[in-house]
Amino acid sequence: LFSLCLIFCGVLATPDNMPGFWIFMYRLSPFTYLVSAMLSTGLAGTTVTCEAVEYLSFNTPGNQTCQNYMSSYISANGGYLLNPSATSDCQFCTMSSTDTFLAQVVSYFSDAWRNFGLMWVYIAFNIVAAVGVYWLARVPKGKMVSK
Repeated sequence: LFSLCLIFCGVLATPDNMPGFWIFMYRLSPFTYLVSAMLSTGLAGTTVTCEAVEYLSFNTPGNQTCQNYMSSYISANGGYLLNPSATSDCQFCTMSSTDTFLAQVVSYFSDAWRNFGLMWVYIAFNIVAAVGVYWLARVPKGKMVSK
């Protein structure tokens, strides 16, 4: 059940990958906001350092430096070069900040307080709904006739 919550709340499948009805469920699920708040609070603003096996190695065309060749890609998609002034055997890490990962799963630190507030809205709604259903189902209505 826990894995189904992760799949349908948008943590493992983002809204861009969901059909129409599941986007509605993604927005309705309190688990979406809980996981997003925990991820963004715990991971945001941290620098990523790749291990040696995680770097992508390539050679630049012509006599360009790695920085000249990759600058437009890095500015659009993030990441960093291990050896920006080299002209061959460039090593590129696809992620330079945890914010890049958080953006991929639609979780932003700027939404943390909103998500916290939405969790309280869900809690208050559940309390009111539980009391309302109890009142409808268990509290006697109408006149009580005693014998």
